[in-house]
Amino acid sequence: MGYQVAIDGPAGAGKSTIAKLVAKRKGYIYVDTGAMYRGLALHFLKKGIDPEDIKSICEACKDVEITIGYENGQQQIYLNGENVTGRLREEEVGNMASLSSGIPQVREKLLELQREIARKENVVMDGRDIGTSVLPFADVKIFLTASVDTRARRRYNELVEAGEKCDFAQIADDIAKRDERDMTRDVSPLRKAEDAVLIDSSDMSIEEVVEAIEKQM
Repeated sequence: MGYQVAIDGPAGAGKSTIAKLVAKRKGYIYVDTGAMYRGLALHFLKKGIDPEDIKSICEACKDVEITIGYENGQQQIYLNGENVTGRLREEEVGNMASLSSGIPQVREKLLELQREIARKENVVMDGRDIGTSVLPFADVKIFLTASVDTRARRRYNELVEAGEKCDFAQIADDIAKRDERDMTRDVSPLRKAEDAVLIDSSDMSIEEVVEAIEKQM
């Protein structure tokens, strides 16, 4: 059994950035579960499935293969053998992932793969329900959050730097709605595990957050 670090939190809290740095410093494997859900979401979008069409989403889970690999130490997501990592940050993909991730069949598709990796390797895994559902016996559990305004500003700056046109108010509204969906869904809702350490990164630098997590290890 590997050493397990679970980092949960809402969209835009900086989980992936922080988890990657912690994993790199410790020489652990970084597992981005959100990217895996986005890979499935992209599959649904390619099929033209409506986010509310649960029956079609469940059916589409039967003919899809989501795998992960590592190139230069960076996790890559493969959808039916195709590397789709470059498309996973698209807003449409993120919204579909948020809407579909609460469906039991979607979660079952990825859960065993995530646990198998953690059984074999020392991992830092981030997502919405890692400490509460995926790795309930993780050695370290962190709940990383930040205000909606802070998270929206980070996302806005990220998109602007990428040369994309965006609206800050719309991004903030999308994040707030995604929080609501993630926290109220029936299956594995977003919540802080009882034994998780709460870290609010709103007024913290990346280095400060990483150091705070390392102190728990």
